[in-house]
Amino acid sequence: MDQPLIAADPHAEIREEVRKLCARFPGEYWRELDTRRGYPTEFVKALTEAGYLGALIPEEFGGAGLPLSAAAAILETIHAEGCNGAACHAQMYIMGTILKHGSPDQKQRYLPGIASGELRLQAFGVTEPTSGTDTTNLRTFARKEGDKYIVNGQKIWTSRAEHSDLMLLLARTTPKDQVAKKTEGLSTFIVDMRTAKGLTIRPIRTMMNHNSCEVFFDNMEVPAENLVGVEGRGFRYILDGMNAERLLIASESIGDAKWFTQKSVAYSKERVLFGRPIGQNQGVQFPIAKAYAQMRAAEAIVKQGLEKFEAGIPCGEEANMGKMLAADAAWAAAEACVQTHGGFGFAEEYDVERKFREARLYQVAPISTNLVLSYIGEHVLGMPRSY
Repeated sequence: MDQPLIAADPHAEIREEVRKLCARFPGEYWRELDTRRGYPTEFVKALTEAGYLGALIPEEFGGAGLPLSAAAAILETIHAEGCNGAACHAQMYIMGTILKHGSPDQKQRYLPGIASGELRLQAFGVTEPTSGTDTTNLRTFARKEGDKYIVNGQKIWTSRAEHSDLMLLLARTTPKDQVAKKTEGLSTFIVDMRTAKGLTIRPIRTMMNHNSCEVFFDNMEVPAENLVGVEGRGFRYILDGMNAERLLIASESIGDAKWFTQKSVAYSKERVLFGRPIGQNQGVQFPIAKAYAQMRAAEAIVKQGLEKFEAGIPCGEEANMGKMLAADAAWAAAEACVQTHGGFGFAEEYDVERKFREARLYQVAPISTNLVLSYIGEHVLGMPRSY
């Protein structure tokens, strides 16, 4: 029997169940949270209870043991349904560092609780005010004293820090002037924020409700047993998870693009001006169609990246390009959606302005478009390093 030219979506059932879950959290839910800058506790709880936030955790630790493409399908669907996975997506892409480099004791100590929802691993402490994406120049320092590390420094844009139990922290453990390469001497720690002393969290009010914070460490003690892997190799551990992060964030942007396009198409059919639906006008129709084409192209690149990641093949090219193209597609779809709705695109009740603000973030984070282009220029095209 001939095989179908296009394989069936292996995660179609997951997508359908996520859609059903998201239907319980309509636009009104997100608008109310946006007004008071609240955290979607009920939504995160529902995702946890359904097992979606433990998707990548092996079954032996209470998770679903699913591949990265399943996590991508979950996050894409969340965004395509008008919800926002930013409240909990870190629990998926941080997971790889612990799964790959964590000790057996750390896995047993934390993973079952994360899978069940007893613990939240939502905070990722990497970026600092002075270094930004120049990660090797971070200043937060962890000094070892006996069976513990003493941490001093500051992080910024540590989203969800107020709503997480655990933080994955990157800190320097050897001064930069004492290492052969600037990527050496950085270490990764699991910080239990429930009991940590000398930890201060301050929320940052931003354009979108992203629950972002700045975090200060003042002689904060971290048990030596919470060091992930080998001291001084933390930068490599963080890099291991960055391709996964970019593929998952790209999937969210693809979901956003699908949401904007669906809203644009529906409104262009029902809105009648001058005796005809506005979608009949090419000036309205073409930007929507072009954004859709951009989304499909990004979708194809991200799919390639996910396939390579799961096969253990280097996927930096697809992860970086997929993230950039998906963010561009979401922004193009967002622009088209606002323009299609006209004045109503700025009205809160349509949810377009909320999603518009949320979609803009991914042009900048978790890696800016310019750094993606620098990566492509150097590592894909073989051009001289630009920074």
